[in-house]
Amino acid sequence: METKRQNKIARLIQKEMSEIFLGMTRQMHNTLVTVTVVRVSPDLSVAKIYLSIFPSEKSQELLEFIRSKSVPIRHDLSQRTRFQLRIVPELSFFLDDSLDYIDHIDQLLKE
Repeated sequence: METKRQNKIARLIQKEMSEIFLGMTRQMHNTLVTVTVVRVSPDLSVAKIYLSIFPSEKSQELLEFIRSKSVPIRHDLSQRTRFQLRIVPELSFFLDDSLDYIDHIDQLLKE
């Protein structure tokens, strides 16, 4: 059960991270990165960020690129949220492959 504070911080991080990735689109070879879900731990020290990447063929290498840039991304997030958050949580990035799963199920149903 997530608290109101966790939900509020998760929404704030999701909004700001989507704007950060929008600005990084040129560095990421014109791929589309969508922040689907952000989950914040109860002590507000860790944020798990789930990303949907299109095209999905490049998703694994792009996820590794994003993970390698996690320190500058966290710094950019801290600059954007300096008046809302005292401490910016540690960022963990994960691949949200639910769209690929839906597409796979759809292909199976068509057969």
